[in-house]
Amino acid sequence: MGCVHGKCCTRYPSSSDGDSGHHGEMKPYNNKHILTQRSLELVPVPSHNFTLNYSILTQLGYYPDTVNRENQDSFCIKTQIQGNPNVHFFGVFDGHGEYGAQCSNFVKDRLVEILSSDSTLLDDPLKAYTSAFLVTNSELHNSEIDDTMSGTTAITVLVVGDTLYVANVGDSRAVIAVKDGNQILGEDLSEDQTPFRKDEYDRVKLCGARVLSVDQVEGLKDPNIQNWGDEESQGGDPPRLWVQNGMYPGTAFTRSVGDSTAEKIGVIAVPEISVVRLTPNHLFFVVASDGVFEFLPSQTVVNMAAAYTDPRDACAAIAAESYGLWLEHENRTDDITIIIVQIKGLSNSGVGATDSGVDYRPVIMRSVKGSLDVFSVSVSETYGSVRSDLSDVQQSYQHSVSMNRSAAIIVPSPMHQRPSQWVGHSSYGLEYFLSLYIFEPSFLLHSLLLLD
Repeated sequence: MGCVHGKCCTRYPSSSDGDSGHHGEMKPYNNKHILTQRSLELVPVPSHNFTLNYSILTQLGYYPDTVNRENQDSFCIKTQIQGNPNVHFFGVFDGHGEYGAQCSNFVKDRLVEILSSDSTLLDDPLKAYTSAFLVTNSELHNSEIDDTMSGTTAITVLVVGDTLYVANVGDSRAVIAVKDGNQILGEDLSEDQTPFRKDEYDRVKLCGARVLSVDQVEGLKDPNIQNWGDEESQGGDPPRLWVQNGMYPGTAFTRSVGDSTAEKIGVIAVPEISVVRLTPNHLFFVVASDGVFEFLPSQTVVNMAAAYTDPRDACAAIAAESYGLWLEHENRTDDITIIIVQIKGLSNSGVGATDSGVDYRPVIMRSVKGSLDVFSVSVSETYGSVRSDLSDVQQSYQHSVSMNRSAAIIVPSPMHQRPSQWVGHSSYGLEYFLSLYIFEPSFLLHSLLLLD
């Protein structure tokens, strides 16, 4: 969702032993649309004798007014962190603002580097994870990249044996598929950090933010009405954050990395972290930018992914569906990036059940029936070792951690076609583009002309 004009309220011309990707150099032009897909990858987790099968797809968004716009999404996949065959990292970073591509690229590189170099990572992953986000944020502020009105969200999953540590900053999302009898349920591993959430609304208000929709800022609606319904029904004109006496920054998220101007009104880089102990009922997890989830609910994404045995096909089908829905609702599409990680061969180790959800609110330590313990971790303990100049509000803020239960297609560019004429959203389009796709063992760059 991001900022007013795509990701930021200011209208811009836009500009390892693991694998990472950023594809800012690829541009849609001459009726071409570029998509990057990688081959199917496998990585074992020998400590618990299972395998992760994964694939990644990133799709440049369609912005008719800025045809040379670069993809502001980036991703990072790093296996065997610290040389440990049981520790793997997956992350998606959704940049915004004039320098969003540079911000997301910077963060996807530095975050995993800092995590990898932290000797306490396996002893205290929660503290190490939080510290890595805050150090990365500080480094971005001090880098040559202008992040005054630019930044990135980050949704990341650290696999440590049979445990997932999911750290989220912003409104991208991770979701896990859980087998429950004859059903496959989608459970969110992260919660979007936006002003729709009362806890986030209250926090940014305390930091001095005005929270208003664009219509309210422009005087078309009463600014005193501080109720915007829910995100599903009011996503078209969501509440945004503004300084007291200005028409900026207009962020629709309440946390990010970078965004030094928005940081002054409560947009922080403190991640919310959920912890999940895997069981044989966990089938796969999805890590994706909000270009996927803007119009697709988590359960729908899980349903679509479950329909394919190959995660490459699942990634492409979900990207195509997301792309089509964007064009049904708007005259543009966001950048779309999705990682699907299948969990293969995990046997029943006697840990965990298949009940309960993830709680992100500050809580005291307690036991959850049918699940594992839920913890509360004070971020103030970590802040002191990272940035001594953070505000008292940030230092006192707490985040909670819960241990939860529990043949691809090429998406065409619409260019001057009307959204209703887009064929990739139909079954015909799916079959057609399946027939055009050819797999290769490395990153694939494809350009297709949209058929009239």
